[in-house]
Amino acid sequence: MPLHEYMAVDPAKGCRLCRRPFEHLDRRPGRFLKSCPRCGTPLRRLPSAARVTQGRTTLDRRARQAGFHKLRRVGKGTYQKEY
Repeated sequence: MPLHEYMAVDPAKGCRLCRRPFEHLDRRPGRFLKSCPRCGTPLRRLPSAARVTQGRTTLDRRARQAGFHKLRRVGKGTYQKEY
């Protein structure tokens, strides 16, 4: 379910909710809010920042630098140290 940010087209006419940017969880993909759920003021959808995640290799490198060890399971009850 996508999370979108909205704000009133004219903040002076909006309520406390839509005067400032607010997030709304859209349960129906492809359908966006056109008016404020509280006061009915027309809304505009704001561009949101993309979610950026770190890759597994970056996390492994940072864990190694911090002094952690990574173990891989070799068999039942036996582990091998990778770093």
